[in-house]
Amino acid sequence: MSVKYSHSAAANKKQSLLKRYRKEQLNASEIITEEELLSKEYITPEDVIRLERITKGYLCTQEANSYGIEFTRFKIRDMESGSVLFEIGKSGSVDEDDESVEETIDAHSGRFVRYHFTPNFLKLRTVGATVEFTVGDKPVNNFRMVEKHYFREYPLKTFDFEFGFCIPNSKNTCEHIYEFPVLTTELCEEMINNPFETRSDSYYFVDNKLVMHNKADYAYC
Repeated sequence: MSVKYSHSAAANKKQSLLKRYRKEQLNASEIITEEELLSKEYITPEDVIRLERITKGYLCTQEANSYGIEFTRFKIRDMESGSVLFEIGKSGSVDEDDESVEETIDAHSGRFVRYHFTPNFLKLRTVGATVEFTVGDKPVNNFRMVEKHYFREYPLKTFDFEFGFCIPNSKNTCEHIYEFPVLTTELCEEMINNPFETRSDSYYFVDNKLVMHNKADYAYC
């Protein structure tokens, strides 16, 4: 009986921890569902900020990107040490170090990315993410990204970044600074022990209308 009770107590402790973390992270604004968003004529940044969980599917088609926005290079660096943790170009080649193991893109036309990192990645506090991208023959006004991170169904943090205006047929580079939330030891252990249950939705907007939606999941082991 003592063994069964101990297992139940541990499970209840984990559930309580996640519920408490979810309660602390959720915004007080009204929650909206994926189904409600899919019924709208167009989706705004304020809409996706109100989502409380990862979406099951994509909230826009690839054809919604009528601006020809294409990401060609991505780099992550530790802001404290300046060391490059991860870098990948359009060709798919990866520059690795001891903090990033590999990155693979599935067959979903580049809309889904799977990242493998070591547990040390969870100890980082501030990371710089440099993205290089090109745009087509139309001007891109008010280019904005909202990126929402979750562990299982529980929100971890929402990042909101502005790219600004991009002239037609241009190549652009910018770095966004990610300030990671402080995670408890227990939550870090859960994320390490459950690879790819940490996930994110990245939403891209032009003039406050959703034009791109990418997904990713993460392992820290």
